[in-house]
Amino acid sequence: MHRSTTGLLLLFCLLIFSQCADPAETPATSGPPNIILVVVDDLGWRDVGFMGSTYYETPHLDSLSQRSLVFTNGYAGAANCAPSRACLLSGQNTPRHGIYTVSPSDRGNKKTRKLIPTPNTKTLADSVLTLAEVLQSNGYATCSIGKWHVGDDPTTQGFDINVGGTHAGHPKTYFSPYQNPNLKDGPEGEYLTERLSSEAVHFIRNHREEPFFLYLPYFTIHTPLQGKPGLVDKYEGKKMSGGQGRNPHYAAMIETMDSGIGFIMRTLKSLQLEENTIIIFTSDNGGISYLSRQSPLRAGKGSYYEGGIRVPFMVTWPGRVEGGRKSDAPVTLMDVYPTVLDLLDLEKPADKLLDGISLKDHILEGDAIAERPLYWHFPIYLQAYRKGEDQSRDSLFRTRPGTVMRLGNWKLHEYFEDGALELYNLEDDLGETNDLSATNPEKAAELHQMMQTWRESTQAPVPTELNPDYDADFRPQGRR
Repeated sequence: MHRSTTGLLLLFCLLIFSQCADPAETPATSGPPNIILVVVDDLGWRDVGFMGSTYYETPHLDSLSQRSLVFTNGYAGAANCAPSRACLLSGQNTPRHGIYTVSPSDRGNKKTRKLIPTPNTKTLADSVLTLAEVLQSNGYATCSIGKWHVGDDPTTQGFDINVGGTHAGHPKTYFSPYQNPNLKDGPEGEYLTERLSSEAVHFIRNHREEPFFLYLPYFTIHTPLQGKPGLVDKYEGKKMSGGQGRNPHYAAMIETMDSGIGFIMRTLKSLQLEENTIIIFTSDNGGISYLSRQSPLRAGKGSYYEGGIRVPFMVTWPGRVEGGRKSDAPVTLMDVYPTVLDLLDLEKPADKLLDGISLKDHILEGDAIAERPLYWHFPIYLQAYRKGEDQSRDSLFRTRPGTVMRLGNWKLHEYFEDGALELYNLEDDLGETNDLSATNPEKAAELHQMMQTWRESTQAPVPTELNPDYDADFRPQGRR
């Protein structure tokens, strides 16, 4: 056969093959890396296998952790849902945006609140430049799938697509029909977590030829606690371990979320997107202590002891991030914003104030992070879940007004009602059981001065007005 004829025949065959090839197996175009940010609701620091749980089954996350940098000292920006998400999306601490809690700020019996708390802001202002807005303006397709909670609609703050996001803090049900105005109902009985994972895969497939930012804030494992029946049955018969396993629905919900992560990872692999996708996995706050102990950490969601603010946190980028590593550097979810911009070589907007730092060199090169203070400010009240179950300072509240900071291994709590300080050395006392403020007053005073200076610099409000309904002798019925 003539050489030119052979060449034409080969070209024809290649054209036919390209037409018939499965799109799922067609390599995606190279370009800027994609970002997938997964935030699980109320997932505790030790509620996954790669952080030490021997009860909950998370094989896909455990596998992913072997290809990731895992932060063992990862912190949420706040101890409950809305303020934590506002910190993550804005890159700013609570005094900057004014979201301190899930409204209102005066929760709990009024006779047990000594101070009038700072009013709470319910919505992240449109004037706040979110991470999504910066990525959108730099050519990224952006999508939010799941819980929004800091406004009515994420499409007003940088997202092209919104699936299921409203101002609601939790779903009405995990089974279709969902009663969610921003989520079309599936077949009756369809499970919400699986639906959101499928929506995520759908978005990835449809945007594989362009850089994308997928924000996947699962509703699970927030109440109502509703696991898939088959999985609930499985955990009904499983023995508790380390204070975990108190609720089979809670465990089933974690496993279904983990399966969704596996589905997403298989999709990235089939589309040959793995090496061009950065995955950040975390939670919005600590686990619910009466449902799932985070031992050795004290307390849980709503508390500013370690169990309420320390969260699972890992970063994956095959070929760039060395897998199987752990970092004990204290980091915060407010670091995500500057880190993502730095990893993408994007400039921070000139007028954008960020309270986090870029972790790029630490993630990619293993460079040390200079010691810095981390702060949490909560001039509000948040009532206890159950008497004696929260491991908090008292049985009435998970949170009373105050500020907390960490510097190195030192942790200082200040309470505005009585001016009390608590000082802990986390290296020796991770459970925050041994208050050193009396035996080491110099360190307590040093950190307290730093805390006061920080509050002044951020114009953090400190409530001082006494509540006229407060009764120091009042004891709620059933409490001692």
